Amino acid sequence: MTVDELLNLPELKANSDNSWNIDNLIIPKQWGQGRTAFGGISAGMLYSAIRQHVEDVRVLRSYTTNFVGPLALDEPFSIEVTKLREGKNVSQYIAHATQNGKSCVFVQACFGVGRKSGIRVENNETHTMPEPTKGKFIPQIPKVTPKFLRHFDLAIDAGGIPFTRKKESIYHGFMRFKRAPEKINDAHIITLIDAWPPTLLQMMKLPAPASTVSWNIEFLHPHKPVSPTDWFAYQAHTRQAADGYGHVEATIWDKHKEVIAISRQTVAVFD
Repeated sequence: MTVDELLNLPELKANSDNSWNIDNLIIPKQWGQGRTAFGGISAGMLYSAIRQHVEDVRVLRSYTTNFVGPLALDEPFSIEVTKLREGKNVSQYIAHATQNGKSCVFVQACFGVGRKSGIRVENNETHTMPEPTKGKFIPQIPKVTPKFLRHFDLAIDAGGIPFTRKKESIYHGFMRFKRAPEKINDAHIITLIDAWPPTLLQMMKLPAPASTVSWNIEFLHPHKPVSPTDWFAYQAHTRQAADGYGHVEATIWDKHKEVIAISRQTVAVFD
């Protein structure tokens, strides 16, 4: 299944004035990441469910995802969306994915209306990486490389592939979908950002489990329209790691070298 086939969800059914649900969703094995579904696609699907009930003038400001438990592949699961509050300027929603009666993924999304303001601080953070002509990252190695990576082009500018015992814990590079979607929306950006492995994996000598526990993305507005074939620049570094947990911060730029998102993750590693 393509990314568009997974993100273009059927219409949710109303449970009440502020709650909706959809059942019998399935993520196929080709989108797998170990024993669970690739986190980016599950987070993207929950966003797509929420977006059905948000006014178009309200744009995504913050999106927080907690990966509570494994979301099994090729098995049906459900998404329930609840509107917590819709004020004059800001709307708050949650979405919850469950499977076989167990909690799998939980998200909270904040949408806000743009307003006139005398306060303006420009984000001038930039990068000097040359845009690639093709992807160059991890070959498809059976039982080692996550299946979902076949859907993405990642091009490393700095940092190493996982399990190569590097001393650094950064990733600089570019990303895009290998098969371009019809158009790019926030659900695609959410899915795309999570394609990079945790920065800590390159420090390991041997393959070992790792998983994102919580993940927050802040979207910067306004920004220019983007194309489905565009490369997005990505730079991530580890802020701190100890006791089996790491804290990773990343910046994402569009092709105009304008920052469009800031990503922060808490990652559990089992080395």
